Amino acid sequence: MAEARKPQQVLEQLRAEIDAIDDRILALLGERGRLTQQVGEWKRQVGSTQFYHPDREAKILRRVMAANPGPFTDEQIAWIFREIMSAGLALEESLQVAYLGPEGTFSQMAAQRHFGHSARLLPVPSIAEIFRQTDAGNAQFGVVPVENSTEGSVHQTLDLLLDYPLQICGELELRIVHNLLSAIPLQDIRRVHVHYQTRAQCRQWLAQNLPQAELCDAPSNAEAARRAAQDSQGAAISTQTAAEIVGLPVLVQGIEDNPENSTRFWAIGKIATRPTGNDKTSIVLGGAHRAGALHSLLTPFAKAGISITRIESRPARWARWQYLFFLDFLGHQQDPQVQSTLAELQDNAAFLRVLGSYPKGVQ
Repeated sequence: MAEARKPQQVLEQLRAEIDAIDDRILALLGERGRLTQQVGEWKRQVGSTQFYHPDREAKILRRVMAANPGPFTDEQIAWIFREIMSAGLALEESLQVAYLGPEGTFSQMAAQRHFGHSARLLPVPSIAEIFRQTDAGNAQFGVVPVENSTEGSVHQTLDLLLDYPLQICGELELRIVHNLLSAIPLQDIRRVHVHYQTRAQCRQWLAQNLPQAELCDAPSNAEAARRAAQDSQGAAISTQTAAEIVGLPVLVQGIEDNPENSTRFWAIGKIATRPTGNDKTSIVLGGAHRAGALHSLLTPFAKAGISITRIESRPARWARWQYLFFLDFLGHQQDPQVQSTLAELQDNAAFLRVLGSYPKGVQ
């Protein structure tokens, strides 16, 4: 009778099998990289200037998530393949992506999640500067916040979309986790450095746990962390990334009042995306100043069976008491039913602009 293998022998055998699989993965990654380089060379030969295709990436992510056999989660598989595609794209062309800085913000996290860590990220001081840098070509793309599930729309982003000839070419939703960072115990904290939107999302926790602390405004979560690191009696509400950058420990994790707190971001650029079969389109509409104007603008969507996922009104800056309506709906502007709906809107609306069609966010 054969002697049973010892636990150490079993472990060594499993590790040997893992090493063999790693070698196969490495070889396949090399093969994928070489094919990616050939694609890039073909594009240069035919004079193509567009190397990044968000619609192609979305299809790949949906395919691998649907084929995922486990035990990794779909989210983990999507992250792995996003990084593989990001590294592959860097072999063709290095992407520069502008985001609301400094380092350590949720905007940086969103940019890395959408474009991968191989993209070169450009931190800028304002949302307006993201639009300026992208429009000027200093960055091929920008990542801008558009909507928070607790605080609502980011109006500056909506207004700037009308000022620049840029297209929305992607979206993602980022779960927002706010952490209290400090090097001192909770009872010794006298000041909390915090961005105003973050403060609004944590007001109940602050009232219950730090009623004595002064709330000091900071222009970003990352800057709040930097200021707290220099304040012997201070704390900050910020990200895990910012905590690591400034060297502050996370004192309390997840202090947001709403555990489902999320922010939606748009990727903006000068490219148009192709239909994937699971898309969204964003437009801005203006109607005549009369009774039933909004109803007449929405009726074509109902007739075509198109689902509107979001509607937001904003004052028209060129006329008092006139309003524009920002709409997101399911479908791509090249879909026949969307084309006919847009044509009907063009005939009836006082103002219409398509802000972009893009793949529905892959979570």
